[in-house]
Amino acid sequence: MSRAYDALLFAMAIIAGMTLVWLMVSVVTSVLMRNLGLQPFAWLFTSAEYGLLYMTMLGAPWLVRERGHVHIELVTAVLPARLRRIVSRLVAAACVLVCGVLAWKGAELFLTNIARGDVDTRAYYYPRWLLTVAFPLSFGLMAVEFARFVAGQDILHSGEAGIHE
Repeated sequence: MSRAYDALLFAMAIIAGMTLVWLMVSVVTSVLMRNLGLQPFAWLFTSAEYGLLYMTMLGAPWLVRERGHVHIELVTAVLPARLRRIVSRLVAAACVLVCGVLAWKGAELFLTNIARGDVDTRAYYYPRWLLTVAFPLSFGLMAVEFARFVAGQDILHSGEAGIHE
């Protein structure tokens, strides 16, 4: 079960990475077409918009796991180790709560889109639930990942201010 979960997170991160490549291709193609005096395909712009959503949502749980999200270590860097662990776990718990609420509301939106048969009608007809399904999935997995920092051995904050790569 743990390996399947890890594989899901990794697959979502890979899809997010491939989406980033698609965004680059679509933007470059659109700019080239405009410079050649051509009208870019409508679906090219729309797919880039959808790609921004999918890339962000699908990559976010993996980023939480890897501590890749932007956060400020200024406060935690000056705290004693024991207090840093407490503060870090409290921050992670708050993140679990926020992600849980967003997953819940995202699930409500997803189910509403299915019930109403909502469709996004820009360049083509696209069922809106295909967009909103990313909310409960991603925020739910982010809640799980933040919960690992609440209850696990590792904490979210290193206590080192600045860039350490």
